[in-house]
Amino acid sequence: MQALVNGIRMHWRETGRGDAVLFVHAFPLHGGMWDDQIDRLPQRWRWLAPDLRGFGGSEAGEGDGPLAMDLLADDLAAFLDAVGIDRAVLCGLSMGGYVALAFWRWHSDRVRALVLSDTRAGPDTEQGRAWRRELAERVRREGAVAVADAMLPKLLAERTRRERPEIVDRVRSMIESTPPGTLVRALQGLADRPDSTDLLPTIDVPTLVLVGEEDATTPVSEAEFLQRTIPDARLVVLPGAGHLPNLEAPEAFNRALVHFLEAIQGR
Repeated sequence: MQALVNGIRMHWRETGRGDAVLFVHAFPLHGGMWDDQIDRLPQRWRWLAPDLRGFGGSEAGEGDGPLAMDLLADDLAAFLDAVGIDRAVLCGLSMGGYVALAFWRWHSDRVRALVLSDTRAGPDTEQGRAWRRELAERVRREGAVAVADAMLPKLLAERTRRERPEIVDRVRSMIESTPPGTLVRALQGLADRPDSTDLLPTIDVPTLVLVGEEDATTPVSEAEFLQRTIPDARLVVLPGAGHLPNLEAPEAFNRALVHFLEAIQGR
């Protein structure tokens, strides 16, 4: 499906009917990372998985400036307008979590609940920003393959990489399908993102924090901080998964998500 959103043509996947759940994908992937949720979750909720600006089937728009988290959040607000949704549950993973927090900063009245998976509230360290700048330079020279080579070990648990080549191939394919210009702009936006720690105590909607037990990028300690700082947040640690638990442990991820949604039904 496609719709005109903030001057770009945005592509999304959708199934089900009922209360809306908006999936926000990780960098450097696209909305297809949510296929195990879109295809398997109960159809009594409306599941939507857009491709963020420049990723997947969505247009990047004009210009070459950073893909700021605020810009991506504003795109999602306009997307909700385009599909006729007033309020939604936002489920963001990694960069999707940064976008979800930016959405809360500017559009909190449209958030029914939050699911924050394998993400953090704080900004990049100086070392992290330097790594992103170096990776952007590699992308300019080598293309998307540079991101795939650099990030696959960070995205998937060691056991996943060793025993489940189909997931490795799926993630690599998503990364390498992303235009190099989008990767560079997103790396700039990620490096420049603001500290959202001050937002956490203001979150007054039901919140679920999910994290892969073996996530080395945003480890369990980051999830525990989110759970402690967001009022009444719940935490679920998913065994055997790395930074992409919805792909590495979809049954456990889906079970935790449905349990959370059932608990907040009617609120």
